[in-house]
Amino acid sequence: MKKPNLAIVGATGLVGSTFLKVLEEVDFPFDNLYLMASAKSAGKTVTFKGKDYTVEELTENSFDKDIDIALFSAGGDTSKKFAPIAASKGVTVVDNSSAWRMDPEVPLVVPEVNPQDVEWNKGIIANPNCSTIQAMVPLKPLHDKYKIKRVVYSTYQAVSGSGVKGIEDLKQGLEGNDLCKAYPHPIAGNCLPHIDVFLDNGYTKEEMKMVNETRKILGDDSIQVTATTVRVPVFSCHSESINLEFEKPYDLDEVKKILAETPGLHLVDDPSNNEYPLARDVAGKNDVYVGRVRRDFSAENALNIWVVADNIRKGAAANAIQIAQLLLDK
Repeated sequence: MKKPNLAIVGATGLVGSTFLKVLEEVDFPFDNLYLMASAKSAGKTVTFKGKDYTVEELTENSFDKDIDIALFSAGGDTSKKFAPIAASKGVTVVDNSSAWRMDPEVPLVVPEVNPQDVEWNKGIIANPNCSTIQAMVPLKPLHDKYKIKRVVYSTYQAVSGSGVKGIEDLKQGLEGNDLCKAYPHPIAGNCLPHIDVFLDNGYTKEEMKMVNETRKILGDDSIQVTATTVRVPVFSCHSESINLEFEKPYDLDEVKKILAETPGLHLVDDPSNNEYPLARDVAGKNDVYVGRVRRDFSAENALNIWVVADNIRKGAAANAIQIAQLLLDK
């Protein structure tokens, strides 16, 4: 089988560099590799698998080459402009921005959840929001078994979700220098209930992403979803408290068995020994971890779970590369 020619757009950014790490770890097959970024990063040299690559400036002619798959992580405006150009030239784009997620013509894919949606792509496939991706892995098998009626998300999101500016804000803050390059308030010693911009309905854009993307990925607009997303002074990994209400009764042991057997999901749930998913343990891993699985006695057929994943890996780069692997299989 012919190996694909691969392009990475936004190759010098936080997610772009993680694309390269994950590609090497999974030994993703390719023939030619093209690294692209903005004009200010063009000309930089990146070493990958023992070979030096020169970063090219992304232009409207960048996809005139024979490219099969392009992994995009360069922001929504860049994706809106260049993803259709790439698709028009026969490239399949896996886009990490929010630009295409809610477009009804674009599949929104978590490979463990809805891999079949890759089949109807028209040249662009969207990678969901990082906080949505990790939630979908445990929610899908539970939805299939018990039918989810309502979801309440409370997220505790790492500063790496804001890129290098967020990381620098926390680093400097821990040293006593309160920078506010990424956030409106200091992040060190703080929890900021404010991710992305506020909307007219009082929710943030991040919160509404989780609401809308959950319904699209699970293919069920009847699910009631609400979210509060919080930025916390943690470098890597998003943690989430998720409360679920099902239409059907459930057995708690059966729930744990379902979660333990779900591909890409690890059950870490032994409170008597203080064992539950922790950001420090999950950082650098590509899977999703779930624990604190317990019945919510305040509502009928309700359940609480705690979900942790590396937001730059499973929440971005690793999920996109899993999508690219589905394209290879196809």
